[in-house]
Amino acid sequence: MKSHLSLYFILCLSFIIFNSTMSRSQTVIPLWPDGKIPNDLKNRNVQEKIEAGNDGILRISNIVLPVLSAYFPDKPNGAAVIICPGGGYSIEAAGHEGVNVATWFNSFGVTAFVLKYRLPDDALWSNKHEVGLEDALKGIQIVRENADKYKIDPSRIGIMGFSAGGHLASTASTHWYLAKDLTGLKNLSNPEICKPNFSILMYPVITSGPFKHAGSFEKLLGKTPSQEQLDFYSTEKQVSDKTPPTLLVHATDDKGVPVENSLLYYDALRKLKIPASLLIYESGGHGFGLAQKLKGSVHSWPESCKAWMIGMGFVK
Repeated sequence: MKSHLSLYFILCLSFIIFNSTMSRSQTVIPLWPDGKIPNDLKNRNVQEKIEAGNDGILRISNIVLPVLSAYFPDKPNGAAVIICPGGGYSIEAAGHEGVNVATWFNSFGVTAFVLKYRLPDDALWSNKHEVGLEDALKGIQIVRENADKYKIDPSRIGIMGFSAGGHLASTASTHWYLAKDLTGLKNLSNPEICKPNFSILMYPVITSGPFKHAGSFEKLLGKTPSQEQLDFYSTEKQVSDKTPPTLLVHATDDKGVPVENSLLYYDALRKLKIPASLLIYESGGHGFGLAQKLKGSVHSWPESCKAWMIGMGFVK
């Protein structure tokens, strides 16, 4: 068995090599110093996998080393977005819901970070339900603490998520102030350093109610979660006056994650008068990413997202 340190360098190197043709300015940033990953059961019999399927989708699974992969625009405008790819908390679709989106953000000056977050796995982590949230909040902390280095305005750092990654992004948006309750962030003096300034949620998993994506919640909480756990991670029930402005994007014909997930979160924001916008398209299905190959109005969501960021003052 390779040592923990050797494995770290091998995995980071493979990730750099795989993406080097996709971005000329990528930097891989480890989330946890010296490999001291919180909740780590140190089971290295599980090997991290990076593979592309016959459908062309890049999938990462068995994640043991969470990192941020940074994509820098030629002319940064000060805005930054941390991107959480989806995959039902089983894999991460790091290409069309990660790298491709990051390079699109770069095209209009936004610095982007693709988050390779830990997936809930009893074989790898204690308290598996909290490890993804730890990684998301740690990622925001790192970006904000290095804002000058990365030419970022610390008041314009957002989080974006797709499908189950949208659940993670919405959890970071609703639970950020509880950061010090997490194993890896207990030494924080001020949890506000982990707060996203805005959220972009793409066909997100939100609710544990009648419209839930059962597979994501089972992966996150196990087969027999308590009602208290289900409510805690049903993020439409956790929206508060501390939740940031949000853009939600969904297709009506989504058979994977029903559109009601976005509707419920939007309604919770609206009731608290938190700035929120909702883009609902007649078609597009689930997992459409940038929707570059789709016909219909969903094809225009990236331009609408850009317009929202400008209108809200996150892109200047």
